[in-house]
Amino acid sequence: MHAEREILLGKKPDELNRFCATLGFPAFTAKQIAGWLYKKKVSEIDQMTNLSLRNREKLKEVAQVGLTAPLQMQESKDGTRKYLFSTGSGQTATSGYIESVCIPDGERVTLCVSCQSGCRMNCAFCATGSQGFNHHLPVHEILNQLHAVPETDRLTNVVFMGMGEPFDNTDNVLGALEVLTSDWGWAWSPYRITVSTVGVIPQTERFLSASLCHLAVSLHNPFPEERARLMPVEKTYPVKELVKMLRTYPWRGQRRLSFEYILMEGLNDTPRHALATARLLAGLECRVNLIACHEVPGKPYRKPPRQNIENFQKILQEKGIVCTLRKSRGEDIMAACGLLAKTRRE
Repeated sequence: MHAEREILLGKKPDELNRFCATLGFPAFTAKQIAGWLYKKKVSEIDQMTNLSLRNREKLKEVAQVGLTAPLQMQESKDGTRKYLFSTGSGQTATSGYIESVCIPDGERVTLCVSCQSGCRMNCAFCATGSQGFNHHLPVHEILNQLHAVPETDRLTNVVFMGMGEPFDNTDNVLGALEVLTSDWGWAWSPYRITVSTVGVIPQTERFLSASLCHLAVSLHNPFPEERARLMPVEKTYPVKELVKMLRTYPWRGQRRLSFEYILMEGLNDTPRHALATARLLAGLECRVNLIACHEVPGKPYRKPPRQNIENFQKILQEKGIVCTLRKSRGEDIMAACGLLAKTRRE
């Protein structure tokens, strides 16, 4: 992409209005452009055929749609696809790579998108955190993942569970959610979208007020000292305080609250951990998704025996916690939870 040209993807109607006004375009042009960007998902300004040829040529001189195709794709034996994108060209000062994962499951097609190149949360078990932080993705680079994959028109759900912490990049994540859920944008129901967080409390509160999308919290250990060793965020934003805040929100209805719990052998997979998790979440309208640890090269964390996983689930269910075992997808291509990590194209 050309750095000197304005990127249109990600702009809201008021931003498009102001931009079109600087070019002397008619007032209705911004609405036309928004329709081409978000309803018809065009990749080039030349495809905006209800703009006059003269205005299209003028627009091309100063602007671009801003789509970039994936650099490569890997397909798992289970049908999961992982896409590699370059980032940081155009209007972003730094460059890097991100990965997005498309998970087909019958009629349901879910895209797992990234919101940062790298991550600053430094969770001990996560490959993304091990590569360090590169940069926040602007709105257009978040949306590009949805627009540029071949499955774009078949997507039924989006989860912000890829590379990065969404609430370390809240402005741009909320901007992307606005495009996806607004009538002038993709016009999706917010209940088709889930945003995951390690528990950045102030920005989680902001998200809950600004959006109706589902929330998923990375829990992984109910004991503060043990959790802090796995997830440094615990030292700043204790999970007990996060849960206390979440109890103030009405979770009954379509909006869903879930807790992700990666089970690691000998670290957090015991009955003691299960009982403490049940106490922490008692009375809260939520579900727990159990995930068997995916082994990251160079890290010591291992998948527990099946019996430990089933015992953990049974204890939570007996304590009244809705608890599901999440099926691993794409592990053979390093596309499963905690395995995304790209600093360069291979």
